[in-house]
Amino acid sequence: MNPKDIVRDGYDRISYAYRDDAGRGPVKDRAEQRLGRPDYEAWLAELTPLLQDGDPVLDLGCGCGVPATAILAERYEVTGVDLSPVQIKRARHLVPKGQFECADMTSVDFPQRSFAAVVSFYAIIHVPLDEQPALFEKIRGWLEPGGYLLATVGSGAWTGTEDDWLGAPMYWSHADRATYVAWLEQSGFETRWTRFIPEGTGGHTLILAAAPTLPSPGAGG
Repeated sequence: MNPKDIVRDGYDRISYAYRDDAGRGPVKDRAEQRLGRPDYEAWLAELTPLLQDGDPVLDLGCGCGVPATAILAERYEVTGVDLSPVQIKRARHLVPKGQFECADMTSVDFPQRSFAAVVSFYAIIHVPLDEQPALFEKIRGWLEPGGYLLATVGSGAWTGTEDDWLGAPMYWSHADRATYVAWLEQSGFETRWTRFIPEGTGGHTLILAAAPTLPSPGAGG
């Protein structure tokens, strides 16, 4: 089965098990022993001082819209993209201020310099690894000069599937932290910081990167 079909069908099946309407996760994830939900509020609080009220923000892999997209929609013009029709249907209901599109993040298209920030939590790690470098190139193009990417990516390299993750098969594919930093910098980003986010016996990398700014008028030869 195509990896993206596994992810799409999986989240269609486990949408409510993964996040209830209040944004709470499973009490205990049998596969990764996740308790509650990650601290999205604290993560976003490090991004919001860098933005202005009303800025356009893109949430890639927005899921059902809670909690992250809903938090962003309180202050910004938010667009959410997700592969799962069930997740997008819920997001449109739960976050009426947002605009949502059911699409593959690697093939969706937006005009250049459309967003002040792009966030993506626990979503890029579901994209086949060989498609991820090109995705970062697209994200950089969608950002305004000096715009920001805040995302969770891999900490260690691993690609594989699990037959029963919250009740459905699921697929992941991610590189290690150093590889993500290299890919981002090759795409023109400046890595501001990375942080290890523990989860069960492993974890992920939370990363903040900035797109290049335009040269000042008169700069250059």
